[in-house]
Amino acid sequence: MSKVKNSDGRRILLSMVKGVQENRQYLSDVDGLIGDGDHGINMAKGFTMYGEQLGDGEVDFTDGLFDLGSVLLNKIGGSMGPIYGTVFMEMSGKGEGSGDITLELFSRMLSAGLEGLYGIVDARPGDKTLVDCLYPACESLKASAAAGAGFAEALEEMKEKAEEGKESTKDMVAKYGRAARLGERSRGVLDAGAASCCIILKAMADGMKAVMED
Repeated sequence: MSKVKNSDGRRILLSMVKGVQENRQYLSDVDGLIGDGDHGINMAKGFTMYGEQLGDGEVDFTDGLFDLGSVLLNKIGGSMGPIYGTVFMEMSGKGEGSGDITLELFSRMLSAGLEGLYGIVDARPGDKTLVDCLYPACESLKASAAAGAGFAEALEEMKEKAEEGKESTKDMVAKYGRAARLGERSRGVLDAGAASCCIILKAMADGMKAVMED
């Protein structure tokens, strides 16, 4: 059974940092259409701070998720700091102390992140938020685990569902945040949070595949 060693977290976490850094302008451009236009700036700031904090040291994936969540929660402010901070810290808590991360455990970790998010926001699928990306990703992992799929295959499927979820926000009307003030005028534009969530999930999956062992 394929697995990822928890101790191989550095490569996964740096993949996430790089993914956000490389999409800094894209995320701000998306956000600028119906929001403040600073989503990419704030996200890149937080992830870069974490990357600098990590330095050259090795780190467990679960410990790194907690530290990344702490940086986002305490340093970048706005709505996204608490949101992503909560998701990553809840994921960390579910996998903490594990030697190996299997598909089943990773599925539980991501679902714990979603449940933690549900505890601090009212948004649910269909409300044009990052939930529209995170929820289908969680459901995809659950389905893959139940079907006995391979870990790498399940991660590719998760990436596809995350992308579909992100794209689905384009046809939705925003119910939360600054964009909610626009009503119907928010339709036709991607949600910036869903866009960043998709980038992060894809980078996380690619980092996990790079260190995966049979």
